[in-house]
Amino acid sequence: MEPVHSIAEGMSTESIRLTDEFRSFFKNSGLENQYFGQTEELSLSDFFSNKLFLVYAIRKGIPYSLFELISDMTPLTLSDWAEYLNISGKSLSRYRQQNTLFKPIYAEKILEIAEVTNLGLEVFGDKEKLKLWLETRNYALGNQKPFDLLKDSYGKEMVMGELTRIDHGILV
Repeated sequence: MEPVHSIAEGMSTESIRLTDEFRSFFKNSGLENQYFGQTEELSLSDFFSNKLFLVYAIRKGIPYSLFELISDMTPLTLSDWAEYLNISGKSLSRYRQQNTLFKPIYAEKILEIAEVTNLGLEVFGDKEKLKLWLETRNYALGNQKPFDLLKDSYGKEMVMGELTRIDHGILV
């Protein structure tokens, strides 16, 4: 059965592929009906808003194929990813070659950055604009670059909060 893309109007091809991969990941988990019902109509934002799904995905581990789609959607390079995940580029290559699941500690960080990217793309509408914002010091974030704050969960929450304020037109 082909995935339904009626919710995908205006979404980039990357977002559509990523949404399809999340749907497939969740469907294959066997928990689809228990937590969501049918996933064909869910958007990427729907997945991020369901914290129970995120907990399950973290515990299960993220397959490299899903990480690769997340990575393509983000403005991060593979060396950025290695730094954020606190693993070597060689280890990332090994995950790719073996197509193994990322351990929960890495899966959580991958999903956190995917969540920030998803919201950032909704706010800015473009990966390059998001990248510029992430690389620019921000007064509301203690004059820190949002990129630098993504290295831990508290910083990620600060970045998410600022993106939400921008989305609502609240500029500090």
